Amino acid sequence: MPHSSDSSDSSFSRSPPPGKQDSSDDVRKVQRREKNRIAAQKSRQRQTQKADTLHLESEDLEKQNAALRKEIKQLTEEMKYFTSVLSSHEPLCSVLAAGAPSPPEVVYSAHAFHQPHVSSPRFQP
Repeated sequence: MPHSSDSSDSSFSRSPPPGKQDSSDDVRKVQRREKNRIAAQKSRQRQTQKADTLHLESEDLEKQNAALRKEIKQLTEEMKYFTSVLSSHEPLCSVLAAGAPSPPEVVYSAHAFHQPHVSSPRFQP
């Protein structure tokens, strides 16, 4: 009978003794916590980097928006200038007085938009 209990004891002897098992569990727990701490730290760094990138992108877009608004304002002023020039030119225009096509056809002809407007304040040095 003692022999059979020895054989059953031998199967238990393959696992670490209870004291060693607790310490190995503690070591695994500490390792897991350390690994988790490092992963959390990396995650926070990535999150911070992403926030910084978005902030820089936002600032860049705000600058682009301001530049586009400024360009719209300049183009609107240029349009007012040309409208004024056209209005003052129409009564004196010999082409219009000679029975040429109606003003919208002359003003909006395809080639007229491709010519540089040297008299434009935008193109003057």
